[in-house]
Amino acid sequence: MNKTVVIDVVALSSFLTGEMPFLTNYIAKNNLSSIDPMLPAVTTAVQSTYLTGKWPSEHGIVGNGWYDREDCEVKFWKQSNHLVLAEKIWEKAKKQDASFTCSQMFWWYNMYSSADYSVTPRPQYLADGRKLPDCYSHPAELRDELQNKLGQFPLFQFWGPGANIKSTQWIAAASMLTDDRYDPTLTLIYLPHLDYCLQKFGPDFSKIKPELLEIDKVIEQLVTFYEKKNAKIIILSEYGIAPVSKPIHLNRLLREEGLLQVRVERGLELLDAGASKAFAVADHQVAHVYVNDVSVMSQVRSLLEKVPGVELILDKNAQAKYHIDHTRSGDFVLMADSESWFTYYFWLDDAKAPDYARCVDIHKKPGYDPVEMFMTSKLRAGYKLLRKKAGFRYVMDVIPLDATLIKGSHGRIGVSSEFSPILITDHKLQQNSINAIDVFDIIYDQIFQ
Repeated sequence: MNKTVVIDVVALSSFLTGEMPFLTNYIAKNNLSSIDPMLPAVTTAVQSTYLTGKWPSEHGIVGNGWYDREDCEVKFWKQSNHLVLAEKIWEKAKKQDASFTCSQMFWWYNMYSSADYSVTPRPQYLADGRKLPDCYSHPAELRDELQNKLGQFPLFQFWGPGANIKSTQWIAAASMLTDDRYDPTLTLIYLPHLDYCLQKFGPDFSKIKPELLEIDKVIEQLVTFYEKKNAKIIILSEYGIAPVSKPIHLNRLLREEGLLQVRVERGLELLDAGASKAFAVADHQVAHVYVNDVSVMSQVRSLLEKVPGVELILDKNAQAKYHIDHTRSGDFVLMADSESWFTYYFWLDDAKAPDYARCVDIHKKPGYDPVEMFMTSKLRAGYKLLRKKAGFRYVMDVIPLDATLIKGSHGRIGVSSEFSPILITDHKLQQNSINAIDVFDIIYDQIFQ
């Protein structure tokens, strides 16, 4: 077996690599291939495809979240690996060689997996409502060992308006320490840094150049470390991020047609998915529309066909062509055009928006919200932090409700090649462009060739 590391540099595309000095030189000595974006080209679905060699129609990860029809709840960013309904690469590898081991460093669906070693974000939720930075590991003592050496996992720099290179650097350092500790055969490393600036500003070098140089140094650090260990190195991404300018508020349209139901608590509105005839679960440039009342199926489709910015409307039959047909997928799967993306917004008056709308609250929101990376006021955030330190109850309601702030997105297929995800390896591939399911075999072959 060959010691192998897969470094997932989120949102990396050929459009960006020329502005990254180390990576430019590294590519010149190795081989770069483009990966055809899959539907949906979002984190959890793509990672699950890479690690199983199966499409979402088989492994069941149809997005970063979906509607649980039994609980009647929208669930985003769940963490149990049991949600991935296909054999993982480390499970197949162990069958071939029982001595094979795997370290899963922050790739998603990390908890309760059969990987030998793993670390993933996991805040502490206290009874008084506070959320404290922390992480989860297997074995459990690895968490304490890493945080004793590296400091507390910087959760608030991992996502939200404070997201920066610190979280990515922590993950890289933790990966190297874990490698020194256990020497796994395969290491999977997730570096999220470019996700932040690219969704906020789009691929605008005047605004993102410092971020590119920061992640370039982290990549250099990891490559240097693993080259000294004679590891096979694969650098890849799940998607590229392209410029967008048009948010689409599907749930507001469904509500205006009397199809979406809300309930009012303390004068604020909450989406009542179970009571709605139809609603949308937004996920970047893809949305799942669930129809609880089959009698309005035609009405819903007619409405969606009139929405500007919607490029694809896939019913269950049409979903099969794109490998996204599954019991978890919506009755309709929508894909935005190249300039647009989908919000989860369902309120018609910002004064009645739910309290979580103005917070970083990825588990309560019934859809993905990239606006969480912006802040309404640093002064207001400082005041909230003072209340926290003084021991008072507080709500960190500092997130704006302006979707037009977002300038970059992903999730769709058919993107320009310069914004496609990429794969870099020392092994020459037969094709310059590969499918997402091919990544599984490329990694597996690197281990066992």
